[in-house]
Amino acid sequence: MANNDILVIIDHSDGVLDSTAAEIITAAIGLAKQTGGEVLAALCSSDAGSLPQTIVSLGVSKVYTITSPVFIDANSDSLVKAYKVVIEKTSPKLVLFGRTFIARDTAPRLAFRLQVGFAQDCTSVAIDGNSVVLERPVYGGASIARVSFIGDLGIAVIKAKSYDAAPEDNSRSGEIIDLTDSVGDISSRTKLVDRKKVESEGIRLEDAAIVVSGGRGLGGPEPFEKLQELANLLGGALGASRAACDAGWIPYAHQVGLTGKTVSADTYFAIAISGASQHLAGMTAVKNVIAINRDKEANIFKNANYGVVGDWEKITTAFLNMVKELS
Repeated sequence: MANNDILVIIDHSDGVLDSTAAEIITAAIGLAKQTGGEVLAALCSSDAGSLPQTIVSLGVSKVYTITSPVFIDANSDSLVKAYKVVIEKTSPKLVLFGRTFIARDTAPRLAFRLQVGFAQDCTSVAIDGNSVVLERPVYGGASIARVSFIGDLGIAVIKAKSYDAAPEDNSRSGEIIDLTDSVGDISSRTKLVDRKKVESEGIRLEDAAIVVSGGRGLGGPEPFEKLQELANLLGGALGASRAACDAGWIPYAHQVGLTGKTVSADTYFAIAISGASQHLAGMTAVKNVIAINRDKEANIFKNANYGVVGDWEKITTAFLNMVKELS
């Protein structure tokens, strides 16, 4: 039987917690206050280092660690086996993953292995009576579905930026429990053949306070150079719609939307972007949207705080020149 505890699955890389870790801990803390349970964490690594204490400082009561060389390169095969052991030891009410590359593969496999309910790409999670209720975008982000789990346990993947990151407090104390000797064989049937790192410059799109995004209406790859210049001057990051990425004008690392990055910028410039629901799903947490589009009927204007109807190139060039003068 499940108890009232909430278990968060912690992703990390190169000795640093993934940004989603602190976000799902925030969600878990809120849920634990409702259930009267504790916030627990599972950490699989080849060398945990100081990560368990960092997790405790974010508000977790107990951190369950599993250390093995198989986690030098994270793989869902070994992770599913390890997380299954943690869940069997803790019997939580709910398991939360952050929406990371490895979690999108591991979480559904784990749910199938345990034969429990599963929800992907959730934007909120709450307790309603004795049920866990989650919200997630459906129909390409055009609607929001409210779902709940049948049974004592459910596993959910939370979209990035759905919650504020939990603040660190080094005065917090918690228990660190090593389960390495309890997991048995966690070898993987898969092998990492190669990995290529793409070097990025400037602010991460997900962390930027200002995002300048371009869409299909730009007409080609060259205009993104102007948008990049504007983003640099404003101290922001460059984004794009899926249509622009599909056309090969800009790498997919810049894609904002349901199948791309989720941003929570203070200011979001949507330049020559029509406003398809899939794109809007990636900018729901944006505080101010400034839209520039020649089509006054474009859907983006329905979601914009400020809108300019006209030729994007003339408007953006004039704005860029003004920013240069002011700076």
